[in-house]
Amino acid sequence: MSAPASQSGPLPLHGRRILVTRPRHQAGQLARLLRARGAAVLEVPAIEIAPPESCELLDRALSNLSQYQWLIVTSANAVDALRARLQALGLPAETCAHLRIAAIGSATAQALLALGLPPAVTPPEYVAESLVKAVGEQTRDQRVLLARAAVARDVIPDALRAQGARIDVVDAYRTVIPADSVTAIRTIFSGGDAPDAATFTSSSTVANFLALLHQAGVAAPASLRAVSIGPITSRTLREHGWEPAAEAHPHDLAGLVEAVLRACSPHSGGC
Repeated sequence: MSAPASQSGPLPLHGRRILVTRPRHQAGQLARLLRARGAAVLEVPAIEIAPPESCELLDRALSNLSQYQWLIVTSANAVDALRARLQALGLPAETCAHLRIAAIGSATAQALLALGLPPAVTPPEYVAESLVKAVGEQTRDQRVLLARAAVARDVIPDALRAQGARIDVVDAYRTVIPADSVTAIRTIFSGGDAPDAATFTSSSTVANFLALLHQAGVAAPASLRAVSIGPITSRTLREHGWEPAAEAHPHDLAGLVEAVLRACSPHSGGC
């Protein structure tokens, strides 16, 4: 996805300040796509990816992968965590080659492909419910390993267990609030030139962004528009009393950029 090769007039996001809350190591692509449309991008990570409190359960599962028939991975961060622990254990990625792998989202699928592990199932929607539907009853009487964030919804394990799967859930990583982001948020929202919109790519980015505001002792202006990557993130925004201005369709970075364009369109009354 790139800006049109030629067009008259300013780019569609010219003069708009867009806050990107993705983890620092993942913010670059979204920032580039937004800048290609003329936005001034403020990168302030609301989350930082850290190892789980203990790698014991994950390492035990990876050391005994022969007992599993399925591996479910819920994010590119989980793929990165699997790669790191396999390397730490001295195990090649091919150790997973016998598994049928299900990935939530195109970014997760691409990360698996880069590791040499093509997913067998990638649902059309970037939500747990879509993965459950895509897998169907293929995991009945199968042993399944689910690698995910330390704090996550239990939609997948609950649904697959109800369908007869034997599923082990392991924490592959956890999200924490970056300490330096508090200062950055305070600087941005204490000045007179606040962002027009903020992008959110997970429920964690929503919760941690609001925690950052609280820790910084500042409030976001009522004019700040929230742009969500998908329905679960949108639901989290609403649970915090913040109606999203737009939601990505499809639920990926390209869809998120289009959602920013919609939120900031003069026709929407937005930024």
